[in-house]
Amino acid sequence: MTEALLVLEDGRTFRGTPYGAEGETFGEMVFNTGMTGYQETLTDPSYHRQIVAMTAPHIGNTGVNDEDPESGRVWVAGYVVREPSRVVSNWRANRSLDDYLKEQGVVGIAIPGTRALTRHLRERGAMRAGIFSAPAEPVEALVERVRQAPVMEGADLAAEVATAEPYVVPAIGEKRYTVAAVDLGIKGMTPHRMAERGCEVHVLPATATAEQILGLRPDGVFFSNGPGDPATADVEPLREVLASGTPFFGICFGNQLFGRALGLSTYKLRYGHRGVNQPVQDVRTGKVEISAHNHGFAVEAPLEGPFDTPFGPAEVSHVNLNDRCVEGLRLLDGRAFSVQYHPEAAAGPHDAAYLFDEFCEVMNRAQA
Repeated sequence: MTEALLVLEDGRTFRGTPYGAEGETFGEMVFNTGMTGYQETLTDPSYHRQIVAMTAPHIGNTGVNDEDPESGRVWVAGYVVREPSRVVSNWRANRSLDDYLKEQGVVGIAIPGTRALTRHLRERGAMRAGIFSAPAEPVEALVERVRQAPVMEGADLAAEVATAEPYVVPAIGEKRYTVAAVDLGIKGMTPHRMAERGCEVHVLPATATAEQILGLRPDGVFFSNGPGDPATADVEPLREVLASGTPFFGICFGNQLFGRALGLSTYKLRYGHRGVNQPVQDVRTGKVEISAHNHGFAVEAPLEGPFDTPFGPAEVSHVNLNDRCVEGLRLLDGRAFSVQYHPEAAAGPHDAAYLFDEFCEVMNRAQA
């Protein structure tokens, strides 16, 4: 049987067998703690240029279908699993995960040590890695090749995954609002959740200017999730949106850009939050939500009390109960807010779906 090798930039290696396409690939090594939703994970543009290890021991049980992808392709740079399912068992499945990865050209590896890999990343932090099928070079040479791969800090990736041309997702039922959604790596379920609530969603490229955004005369503006370092993004269009008084809602990368637009800074987390089981607390109500996450950067902001911004006083609205990092921001006048996690959560959980209703309420008040 062909051997495969996972090589980390600090020299740690894991031996296994090829899974999916064979070849070699490089990316930032991260882990995802979700027990379900692997198809949504693979097709999430926020995973661009990352090798994802799944901590759940069995992956591929339910195969792959054509209904659940969040975009038109797999975005992960590589895939690491412990024990691939030997059979596919789901009435919607039309092929195996292994076949899907081969079809998409995604190099993967099955290793017995995903727990050891996860512990290593938690202790040492996310780092560059490479997967090699049947490597012919010595490990030392492979480590050097991994160290030549680009790092995530300073990576400007949103435009690489965003739509090149604007498109419209029509409202389901009666149209109530027009939303301008800036695609920074948007997942397909996000405009769908807004369309369910009567929003006609105009999805714009990541490079959209304030003139293009506000030229739609939207009832609200939305900034999506996406990959890369938020410090590389131009936040001037968002500042102009906020200055116009137009209601705003951002998630994930959009939350980080909202923070930067307010004058805050961002920083890289040690190993990030990726999975569908992160506890987040609404500081206004004390309510705890189990939420879906995929981010390696966070906003630096005071957790206690309001703080001043160019657009009026703001506050941290949500915090992560695992590490107390900022999970949400809001202007106190109520017209703009954001969260670091994913309320659309196609694979679940759905605790945070109400945030789309809050966005509609903000737009409703602005129309009055």
